[in-house]
Amino acid sequence: MSSKAIQNKDLTSGSIGKKLLLFFLPILAGTWFQQLYNAIDAIIVGRYVGHEALAAVGGSVATILNLFIGFFVALTSGAAVVISHLFGSSGSDDELGKATGTAMAFSLYFGLFFSVVCFLLAPSFLVWMKTPAETLGDASLYLRICFAAMAMVLLINTESAILRAVGDSTRPFIFMLVSCVLNIGLDFLFVVKFSWGVAGVAYATVISQAVNFILLTATILTVRGPHRLRLKKLRINRDIFKRMMRIGLPSGLEASMYSVSNIILQVAVNTLGTVVVASWSLSGKLDGFYWGMAQAANAAVVTFVGQNYGANRLDRIHESVKKGLKIFMGMTVAMSAAIIISAPYALKIFTEEPAVQKTTYTIILYFVPFYFVWTAIEVLSGTLRGCGDTKPVLITGVGICAFRVLWVLTAFELWPTLFCVSISYVISWTITLIAMIFYYKKGDWERVRK
Repeated sequence: MSSKAIQNKDLTSGSIGKKLLLFFLPILAGTWFQQLYNAIDAIIVGRYVGHEALAAVGGSVATILNLFIGFFVALTSGAAVVISHLFGSSGSDDELGKATGTAMAFSLYFGLFFSVVCFLLAPSFLVWMKTPAETLGDASLYLRICFAAMAMVLLINTESAILRAVGDSTRPFIFMLVSCVLNIGLDFLFVVKFSWGVAGVAYATVISQAVNFILLTATILTVRGPHRLRLKKLRINRDIFKRMMRIGLPSGLEASMYSVSNIILQVAVNTLGTVVVASWSLSGKLDGFYWGMAQAANAAVVTFVGQNYGANRLDRIHESVKKGLKIFMGMTVAMSAAIIISAPYALKIFTEEPAVQKTTYTIILYFVPFYFVWTAIEVLSGTLRGCGDTKPVLITGVGICAFRVLWVLTAFELWPTLFCVSISYVISWTITLIAMIFYYKKGDWERVRK
């Protein structure tokens, strides 16, 4: 196929371990640079504005943003899977062009709608989550500025997913790098020099995202290949849209259930005081590099499996699971050890509050030693999603979401402590992994058809 010759990103032949790793590395670099920005952002807010501002831009705000953005990113995974199947099976150029136009059109319409709705309801979301009164004003301002740019953020994710679906993980990384460097510079300018506080952090984020969006859009409009966006095809094709939604909608619902369970847990955390809220947010900045790796692993597996499933290479899919587990488990163990060892020193950079430092390290010790469980879930779920199998949504729906909600309503009511909230994550991961392994070995995913 012409696009394969141009892009040279065919993942259906050659060394499995090497191709999976080389495709994964640019995605990993992009997520790590984003986490680096998040960490520097937290340092600037924590040291130049205060721990209450740190709680404002983290905590409830981060959880709400993850809910909506996570839902859409999971929803558009259907587009990535369909495009990777078409690419792997040498689908027609016309179909690939229609798939790109459909994904972009849906992202635009959906993003504009949610941008308006979420902007208007932002303060209500925060009040419902029992956000501490001392952080409510800043949190509302930050959230509204971010929601105003929601459509742009969703288009960024869609454009990156389209490029990765055809094997191009390099350009999304480069554009992410440019965006992160700009974001860091604007943070210093707006927060440190201009003293704009939380608003400065939000404006820096939106401006840097706009640059990323411009670069990605220019690429999609000019790239050589059938996945190029042609404005005359910027519309929703009914048949292709149905295929995308068949895969993407269950994934979106899964992401929403996951986020809703986190919101309920965040409500529980909010009742434990501002120090705990700030610490909960800060722990995510320190271990964010692991989560970036886990997300990158999942994204790489989805595309690799998607192309090979389209090419009917089930042998390569089975082998990629073994290779993927070895590669990503090894990285997880190394990163977990590094986080635990370095955290006591890194915390002093983020905040000068001893109570926040101590509580944050406690949270890290509750979570980090068990991250290998989540890595295995990412590899298996990425494999199943790459094949277009949507049934595992029930596994995470029950094993993670339903369990956590039940835990907050029962165990936390009887034992309202930080440990009680934290342990619910580890237990839910373990339950989900056991169920995921059982389903994968059962083999129903091998018979899923597009």
